Amino acid sequence: MTADELFGKICEKRSFLCIGLDPDLSKFPEKILETEDPVYEFNKKIVDATHEFAVAYKPNIAFYESLGSTGWWSLEKTVEYIRKKHPEMFLIADAKRGDIGNTSKRYARAWFDNFGFDAVTVTPYMGEDSVRPFLDYAGKWTILLAVTSNTGAADFQFMKDVDTGLYFFEKVITRAASWGSYDNLMFVAGATQPEMLQRVRRIVPHHFLLVPGIGAQGGSLAAVAENGLNDTCGLLVNSSRAIIHADETDEFDLAARLKASVLRNEMAAALVKHGITGT
Repeated sequence: MTADELFGKICEKRSFLCIGLDPDLSKFPEKILETEDPVYEFNKKIVDATHEFAVAYKPNIAFYESLGSTGWWSLEKTVEYIRKKHPEMFLIADAKRGDIGNTSKRYARAWFDNFGFDAVTVTPYMGEDSVRPFLDYAGKWTILLAVTSNTGAADFQFMKDVDTGLYFFEKVITRAASWGSYDNLMFVAGATQPEMLQRVRRIVPHHFLLVPGIGAQGGSLAAVAENGLNDTCGLLVNSSRAIIHADETDEFDLAARLKASVLRNEMAAALVKHGITGT
């Protein structure tokens, strides 16, 4: 999927919502826990309830690999289900991989060839040779960590160069932007750091940004839209727990649908406000 095609989906749905499929078994209703594959059944219900409001789904791989082989099987079935029922969806493997080139080749093969994801999150801190194997996949996206939404982001990402006045994350983005293009490279920019989002946008005005931190982590959608939207939207805003675990009863899917629809309506209003129509 190209950037233009992704923008087309955003305009069609009037939404730039990405839903994180991060299932927590401790929050599942008993009826789901009694099924043969609770994670898969939960994901199916979430996807069926929310697909008209979202343009992307993002499973965080930790929630699957922590369950061992059954978790991997649940993830594979989830991806296959979305591909079959909702093939227009942009699928992100939130795996945060990155290693020496030979190892990264195997990671890229796992997420792009074996699972069939459109994109994978990658850490850039081992340099270009650790990222290049992901970027070399035609038609696939690499999403580099830049500004994250956790409190520990301040430990390294906001270290400032006394000579240039640039934060460390700005130097990372500046260097990494030359490795790919706005058709295969995105950056993670956390919703809890809207003032830093402005700085990201100045460096990469045309790239898509994956923005976590809306909902449970306290990020503001209005602030993200104000600081991050560009002429072709350029945003995928993720919400996970606030949607999929909005309710822990048998009606969890209906609650998720409501939460997703509210966010979509706010996004539609933001697109109108910024004159983004796609026409």
